[in-house]
Formats: sequence, structure tokens, C-alpha cells
Amino acid sequence: MAEDNQAVVPLAPLKFYPRSDEEFAFKPIKPRQDKRSKCLVYVLAGIVFLSVVFLVIALVMRPRTPDLGLSLVSVKNLVYTNNNASFPSFNMTIQAEFTIDNPNFGQFVFENATASVLYRGKTVGEAKIGGGRVSAKETEKIKVKVDVRSYRLSDVDNYSKDGILKLSSYANFSGRVQLWKIVKKRKTASINCSMSFNLTSPAFDLQDLICS
Repeated sequence: MAEDNQAVVPLAPLKFYPRSDEEFAFKPIKPRQDKRSKCLVYVLAGIVFLSVVFLVIALVMRPRTPDLGLSLVSVKNLVYTNNNASFPSFNMTIQAEFTIDNPNFGQFVFENATASVLYRGKTVGEAKIGGGRVSAKETEKIKVKVDVRSYRLSDVDNYSKDGILKLSSYANFSGRVQLWKIVKKRKTASINCSMSFNLTSPAFDLQDLICS
């Protein structure tokens, strides 16, 4: 009976002491160099991305001068007199079609313009052109009619040499390129042309039309 009355003492829990070579097996620590390397990669990638964005914006927002061309020229009612006449003269009507090619990402708004026809540097015809606009990446066609009259010249001359009448012309379209209402850059599109008329032909053929 004495043995039954003896108190039962519970055993103390065992304490676990890991070996020195196992202390870091449960919580691995990454070297600081890996974190620094990743941060450096992220920073460089961000710089490259921002550089590309700024380059694209600079190319898009850099205004360019619109291209002015002459797509069509026709002559009507050409009259030339020089056969023993006291006052040799020529009269005609030139119909032309200009093209304004806008390469920008914003519209080109141009002001009133003038197209002139000259003989030896002196104006013999002029036409007024109203202002307008050309949308981004679009081409606008503008028709012009110029009445050419030799009486505008102050001196009398033999206008034709070897049966060829040589004239020149020019036109300027001045305005502003507007990019998203942020950039407004002034640009001028211009064209100079030279042309010759064969007065020995019954149709007074237009030839040697050169524009720059």
C-alpha cells in the first residue's frame, strides 16, 4: 500500500540544443549584395525607360516645315503679239494647284498668302490665297488662278527669244504648327518655279517646268 501512495513526479521536458552547424538551417539570410544588385538593375531599367520616353516625345513634338509642291499647271487664253508691233505684249491665265503636305503630329494653320508670276524679276501676275489649316499628317490641295498681263511692265522689250517665253513664280505659306495646344512654332513653306512657253507652237505649249 505504501507503494501506491507514492507521488508521481512528471518528467521535465527535454531541452533541444541544436548543433552549431544547424543554427542557420531554419532562417536563411540572403546576402545584402543581392538586394543591392537588384536595386541597381531596377534603377538602370528606369533610366533607360525614361530616356526612351523623352526621346519619343522630343521627336514627336519637334515641329517640321510643311512641304509645298505644285501638282498641276495649265495655261488658258495665251495671247502673244510681237510682229512689228509698237508695244509687244503677252496675256494669259495660269491655273495651278498647290499641295501642302503636313508631316507633323499637330495641325498647320497658315495665314493669307500670295502667289506671284514674274518676268525677269518683275511681277506680271498675282493671286491672293486665303488662310486655312492642314490637319496632322494630311495633305491639302489649294487651287489658284493667276491672270498674267505684260502691261504691268514699265518698259517695252522683246519678250521672246528663239520663240520661248520664260517666266518664274513663287509662293509662300506662313503659319504656325500647333502640337496639342502646347507647342506653337512658326514655319514657312515656300516654292519657286521656272517655266517656259513655246510661242512657235499653235498651242503655246508649257515646257521646262522646274520647281524647288
